[in-house]
Amino acid sequence: MACSLIDALDARRGIVCAVGAGGKKTTLYRILAEHPGRVGLTATVMSTLPDHGIVDTRLIATASELRQSVPSVAMHHHRVAFAAPGHRPGRFAGLDPDEAAELHRLGHFDVMLVKADGARMRGIKAPRADEPVVVPGCTTLISVVSAAVIGQALDEHVAHRAELLAELLDISIGTPITASHIGRLLSSAHGHRQHLRTARHIAVINQVDDAARLLQARDAARTALSSATPPERVVLASMTAAEPIIEIIQPSAEREAGI
Repeated sequence: MACSLIDALDARRGIVCAVGAGGKKTTLYRILAEHPGRVGLTATVMSTLPDHGIVDTRLIATASELRQSVPSVAMHHHRVAFAAPGHRPGRFAGLDPDEAAELHRLGHFDVMLVKADGARMRGIKAPRADEPVVVPGCTTLISVVSAAVIGQALDEHVAHRAELLAELLDISIGTPITASHIGRLLSSAHGHRQHLRTARHIAVINQVDDAARLLQARDAARTALSSATPPERVVLASMTAAEPIIEIIQPSAEREAGI
């Protein structure tokens, strides 16, 4: 029986934070589009908001104003995006994590989707010491990386915070990124799961768009799942495809489930 994207990513209920690079926003929007319940969408970092066609309504206001407006708006709309005002056109400030948690409670959302770090449109990133900005009470942490970076030389054009990533992986700038590097990033205590407390950690290797990338993504998943701190599962995906899930790879005996 095929597994839905929502269930594969444990995104049916609670607070779901997406981190990493190479498809965070696309992943959150796919969950938003498929979820049957009441969904809130926000960010704890500078971000954009989806077009009006993707959500029922958008609220841009201060934290105190959002505390007043979100509960009533969420009673009448199933998909509500909200953010604080920003200082750049089309960009909005991230919410304080505690404020985001409070808005999840006040809005009675089935699930609140949170972009919890930025990547400047790169396919891979390493977090600073203060990243990701995870909301208290986060139930699922989705960490994303693009399979398209495998084989590319590590530099600032491919990676956000390339120097930090080189340090994390103990490689030099210019070194070709391998599947093993991806797996180590996804499972490192100082990688995508940094600051993870009690949330479930699910990794997504996105842009698995052909057979060669599928083989590489499987290798990356096995590396991640064989570590001392593995994600709960690794979802191989192509988030722009009609059916986004390619495979789900579980840690138990490295079992692969084709969808």
